Amino acid sequence: MRVPVAAWLRPPADHVPGTVTDPRERRALILELCIVGVLTFGFSAVSAILSLIELQVSVGVGNATVALNPSRSDVSAIDLIRQLMSAVRLYAIAGLGAYLLWRGGLRLSSVGLGRLRPRTDVPPGLFLAALIGLPGLALVAVARALGMNAHLVPSETEGAWWRWPLYILVAVGNAAAEEIVVVAYFITRLRQLGLSANAALLSSAVLRGGYHLYQGVGAGLGNIVMGLVFGRYYQVTNRVWPLVVAHAVIDVVAFVGYALLHRHLSWVG
Repeated sequence: MRVPVAAWLRPPADHVPGTVTDPRERRALILELCIVGVLTFGFSAVSAILSLIELQVSVGVGNATVALNPSRSDVSAIDLIRQLMSAVRLYAIAGLGAYLLWRGGLRLSSVGLGRLRPRTDVPPGLFLAALIGLPGLALVAVARALGMNAHLVPSETEGAWWRWPLYILVAVGNAAAEEIVVVAYFITRLRQLGLSANAALLSSAVLRGGYHLYQGVGAGLGNIVMGLVFGRYYQVTNRVWPLVVAHAVIDVVAFVGYALLHRHLSWVG
């Protein structure tokens, strides 16, 4: 889909929900945002900031190791159940964001959550994955060299057979939860409260960067950039699914790729 350059600088407003002016409805939206923030990525951002401070004080961020998909039990069956519960929670978060928008009177198609269209959603998703993923690898290497990022372990290199499909399940869950809630839900709600397109975009991007700070400052900055690119794409095209595709591809490559190629990826950590 061709988009005029001007649209990237000033997104079209034809699919933006109207500003809510009724005081009671505005209070309800603010309360809803606070509750969703506490239950999802808002509190995660606070926790990530505290983790970053703790790492810096204890061993230094550059000397720390952060596992993105750690084992949750020494008992294989319990580990599997807990991992599945964590994955299901991600899909529930995605569903919560979509449900609240729909329950608030918005058609899902009007906020970019209409039916997935593989022919028009997958190609831009793959392009976005390459646009963000490849420079992201370089940023990880630079941030590690500067001591701004922890040693990231995206996945365990040994374990039961079910880890492979589980990594894919978690990757798609991460993508759905983050893009539906942090992009579609938060940007839509902030616009309804009267924030400008750029202010809503920046807020969403900063939130995304915030809950990745447990990995280091480099990861936080990289995810802010990702949030700006993904958020603007959403504002211009009014489509969320390409973002989900892109994010899922990035995470699948990170999780599965690390497990397969970790011996050749020492530069990551």
